[in-house]
Amino acid sequence: MPDSLDKLNAEIVECRACPRLVNWREAVATDKRAAFADQDYWGRPVPGFGDPDASIAIVGLAPAAHGANRTGRMFTGDRSGDFLYAALYGAGLASQPQSVRRDDGLYLDGVYITAPVRCAPPGNKPTPAERDNCRPYLRRELSLLANLRVVIVLGQFAYQVMAAELGIKRRPRFGHGVEATAPDGTVVLCSFHVSQQNTFTGKLTPAMFDAVLARARAAAVQPQVGRIEN
Repeated sequence: MPDSLDKLNAEIVECRACPRLVNWREAVATDKRAAFADQDYWGRPVPGFGDPDASIAIVGLAPAAHGANRTGRMFTGDRSGDFLYAALYGAGLASQPQSVRRDDGLYLDGVYITAPVRCAPPGNKPTPAERDNCRPYLRRELSLLANLRVVIVLGQFAYQVMAAELGIKRRPRFGHGVEATAPDGTVVLCSFHVSQQNTFTGKLTPAMFDAVLARARAAAVQPQVGRIEN
């Protein structure tokens, strides 16, 4: 059977490769935050979400304990997601400005959202071994996004992982708005992470993130170096 995003995602949600992460994600799903005490937590690895024909991928770090680990969808159910999906909607890349739950009818147009680590990590800090256990999933995912041209990385962790995956050997130092190009022509755009800490302090403003999205949309329609266009 040929590989597909549906097949990959089915494997991801059943993964138990990292005992520390399994224990943490399941403990959080049992010891719920008071505001969500009446909700059933997802408590499993979180698959990617978005348009299978996407030309733009957005890569974060890992699911939030009471966000995606609760809802089962990337960047859903927390302030980071509120910021991200509002920006995507404003750019015409999402069907609605909020992502509340897996069955809320939201769909993305031209964008796919994923992360190098699929389980919520304690302290939001996965270990190198946990990162590497998840790398094959990310590698398969990238290969299945056949129209991918641009990757927006949210933070240094995602930048380091994606530079390695795309074979960028001499990458510029991370900074908001920094760009790098992979040997196959894929453009990597850096953004500060959409975390509440960054958005509430003004380190990342809506205008700053809108500029990255605008650049991503422009780069997505440019011919790629190293790739033969049909």
